[in-house]
This record gives sequence, C-alpha cells and structure tokens, in this order.
Amino acid sequence: MSTPNILLITKGHPFDRNAFFEVFDAIDVNWTHVEQPAAQVFFNTSHAKSYDAFVLYDMPGIDFRDNGATFEEPNSDYRDAFLDLLRNGKGMVFMHHAIAGWPAWEEYAEIIGGRFLYVKSQLRGSELPDSGYRHKVNHSLHVTREHPITSGLPASFSMTDELYLSEVFDDAIEPLLTSDYEFKRDNFYSAKNAISGRMFDNEGWQHNDGSNVVAWVKNYERSPIAYIQGGDDPEAYENIHYRQLLENSIHWVASQAAHDWANARN
Repeated sequence: MSTPNILLITKGHPFDRNAFFEVFDAIDVNWTHVEQPAAQVFFNTSHAKSYDAFVLYDMPGIDFRDNGATFEEPNSDYRDAFLDLLRNGKGMVFMHHAIAGWPAWEEYAEIIGGRFLYVKSQLRGSELPDSGYRHKVNHSLHVTREHPITSGLPASFSMTDELYLSEVFDDAIEPLLTSDYEFKRDNFYSAKNAISGRMFDNEGWQHNDGSNVVAWVKNYERSPIAYIQGGDDPEAYENIHYRQLLENSIHWVASQAAHDWANARN
C-alpha cells in the first residue's frame, strides 16, 4: 500500500519527545501530531477521514496528584464519537502506556485488549490489584505466528524496555510476540506505591503471575486493533526491530486486508 497518513496522539505520560518523534520520521508513515485533550476533536468520522490510522501514545482520564491520582470518565460526546469510529472501521495502534488510559471507562480496556491498573479496581467482574512495572528490562521477544505485523522480524530479538505486569484479555486477542522475562510479582514494582510517592517498591503488594504476551491484534466492532507493550524510552525507540514492528503495525491496521479481517470477526 502507499505510505499511510496517521494521526499520532500523545499526552498524559512523560517521554523523550525528540527521540520519540524521530522514530516516526524514520519509518514509512506521514504523521500529524496532536495532544490530548485537543485530540478528542478528531474522534469523529468527519475529522478522522483524512487519516488511514490512529496511533495512540496517550494516557487520558488520569489526573496525577500528590500521593495519588483521580480518574474521570470521557464525556458522552467523545465516547460516542470514538465508538462510532470503531463501528466505521478506523484502524488503531495502541502503544505502551496507552493501555492505562481512561481507567474509569471499562469498555476502553475491551477495545485495547487489556488494562494497566494504577490502583486496585473492578474489571470484568473481579476485583484486581494494581499492576506492576519494571524499567530497563533486557529481554528477548519471540514471534508466535506469521502475520504482516511480524513480517521481516527475526524469530527472536532483544530489547531493553519497560515491561508491565498487567491485565491481558487472552480470550479477546491474537498474540504476536511473547517475552522470555518472568512476569511474576517479585520482578515488578507496585503502580499504587509509585503514585503514592514510593517508586521502585513492591512492599505489601501482591499480584498473580501475568501474561508474557507483549504484542497482539484484535478487532473491536469493525476496526482492526494492534497493541505493542514496548516503547518507553530512547533505548526502545532506537531498536531497529521495534521500529519495524511499529511500522508494520501501522501499515497493517491501515490495510484493506486488516479491515476485511476485522469485518469477518465482527
């Protein structure tokens, strides 16, 4: 296909802006950047039609305060427009911390295929503990299946990046990449402790072992969706395989093949 036009959406979590945007200059995309909450204007079929895909590196719906955070639901107009885009098949790639976005809107987790929880929360009818994080993990990623998103990637490759011990909806996703890291409580730190001012701390925190799936595809309504857990800092951004993974993901969600796949699943 021709070079896709994408809307790149950020805000809500700090990142190295120069290094991050250099990635999009280096891969085969035409990109337009907008931050939250201004980005919400583009979540309607009229404004979105100029873009072949949305790429979300944002974390809306969370207001971090001293020793905690408050969560808010999206307003009904934005939520309805977002769902209308999905019903109309807009392809979307969610990156890294985007999986923590809109924590007070449970359907958002279903759209992405999982959720990073900053505090103990109800999700899918169960009360779950806050999620875990670990920076600067050197790990190996393994391709689990042939797919356009994994095309050109080696069967296994290494990255240094932040990983999450978080919720993954295995019944709703098709895994593409797994990690050889052990996703267990002792290897991660508590998100709740972090926002309470205790970074890199898992004292008093309990969490079951989690999924080692770090990239997947799914559909929501008629939209093809890809999620990539990687992408925290320049060490990840500069990885040539990560860049290939991101480029492939964007090209795939923008493709007719992906839309046909999502329509068939829908």
